[in-house]
Amino acid sequence: MNKKYTYVWVSLIVLIFGIIVIPRIVERLSSNTVVENDRLNVSVQNEKLGYILLDGKKRKVPSFEFINQDSVVVSDKDYLGKVYVVDFFFTRCPSICPVMTTNLVNVQRQFKGNENFGIASFSITPDFDTPQVLRAYAEKYKIQNSGWNLLTGDKDSVYQLANAGFNIFAAEMPDVPGGFEHSGLFALVDKEGFLRSRIDEFGNPIVYYRGAILEREGANNQGETEEIGILKSDIQKLLNE
Repeated sequence: MNKKYTYVWVSLIVLIFGIIVIPRIVERLSSNTVVENDRLNVSVQNEKLGYILLDGKKRKVPSFEFINQDSVVVSDKDYLGKVYVVDFFFTRCPSICPVMTTNLVNVQRQFKGNENFGIASFSITPDFDTPQVLRAYAEKYKIQNSGWNLLTGDKDSVYQLANAGFNIFAAEMPDVPGGFEHSGLFALVDKEGFLRSRIDEFGNPIVYYRGAILEREGANNQGETEEIGILKSDIQKLLNE
């Protein structure tokens, strides 16, 4: 075919594409249809929560046994059949713990009355955080869910559970405010005791949920609210399984 006619045909095709296709794209963008579909796809990908793997095996909560704010012995077996959130905190914490606890109270409110939901909060200063101290803390923050245990006990066992059991960092650090450092992350556990989390856009589990976002990390109320909203959504997914 003559090059001159080839150019004409190519130009005609480009013109037709511009007339028919581009206005439709603009219309979708202006009406947020593209964004809505993208969000829908992400939602579908995240429909089922993933498992946290260790050496190719589903990671399960290790055995534990501690005393709660009512001086009752509580173990991992008491949480079987429940979906629950795990965090590590201490009552004299001057930084992230109050935010973490407040956010968990928000979660508690969402699942009020649901016997299949619980929270396990482990004190990293068990020598100070006696059941009596934990009870006062529970009253201060209006912790009312019977399935929410504030737990204290052997100090070495607590740190072993945090760092090796859940890989949620906790350590004594005299130079930081309060004398202790911890990550402020929440772990999510399913009814069978497996660690679970939602899947990101690359097909990987996010592993943990941020319990508090500090100002030095560029925090804002919206970001923190969204993070806790994600956690509540994923709790509901596990409750529905």
